Amino acid sequence: MRPIGVLCAIPQEFAFLADNLTATEITETAGMVFHAGRLDGHQVVLARAGMGKVNAAIAATLLLERFGCRLLLFSGIAGGLDPALSIGDVVIADHVVQHDAGYYGADEGFVVYQAGHLPFFSPHEELGHSADGDLITRVRSALDEISLAPLSAAGGERPPRLLYGRILTGDQFINSETLRERLFRELGGAAVEMEGAAMAQAAAAFGVPWLVVRTLSDLAGRDSHFDFRQFVDEVALSSALIVRRLLPVL
Repeated sequence: MRPIGVLCAIPQEFAFLADNLTATEITETAGMVFHAGRLDGHQVVLARAGMGKVNAAIAATLLLERFGCRLLLFSGIAGGLDPALSIGDVVIADHVVQHDAGYYGADEGFVVYQAGHLPFFSPHEELGHSADGDLITRVRSALDEISLAPLSAAGGERPPRLLYGRILTGDQFINSETLRERLFRELGGAAVEMEGAAMAQAAAAFGVPWLVVRTLSDLAGRDSHFDFRQFVDEVALSSALIVRRLLPVL
């Protein structure tokens, strides 16, 4: 069976998976490192892609073309947009949107539009990409009774929640209450990150299913950079553990 391609952006996300890989073959190309091997008995290729949409698209294309992956999965961290969420909560994307792709109108200001399209040039009715319905059904079943451990860095009191929703992608680290509120209000994003929707766009071009698993390291507000540093290690581990639990149903 062809492997599953797993993308990570930063070292903390990558390490928790790579450290458990066996029969590893390492390839370096395009400034990225790919570890092919077995994770809990499943054939995978791990890609340490780096941050941002271009890096995600390059890594996704290499995983599909060079390594022949049958599914792409992004494992990592994100900033929370939904005010009902807390650091440590996990969001699995059923839909992704590139929030920084669009056009500026004279009266409307910035209008988000499907990446690669404009309303007056190659118009497109849909916005973003939806995850495969059968895949999400299998994921829900596999995680139905999962229990997530409270974050020790947060005092270890409240157990994190797992939910399914829209994740937004853009080439910015969001450290603004105003932008956080706008992205949630206008686009309904539960979380925001820098790679997932670009990976999904590449996967869709190749007709390959995709999955984005994100644990909240911060709440995309004015203190995001402080929260990120405090929680990144622990929440990256949380995403990695969920990925390992999902491998049998992918």
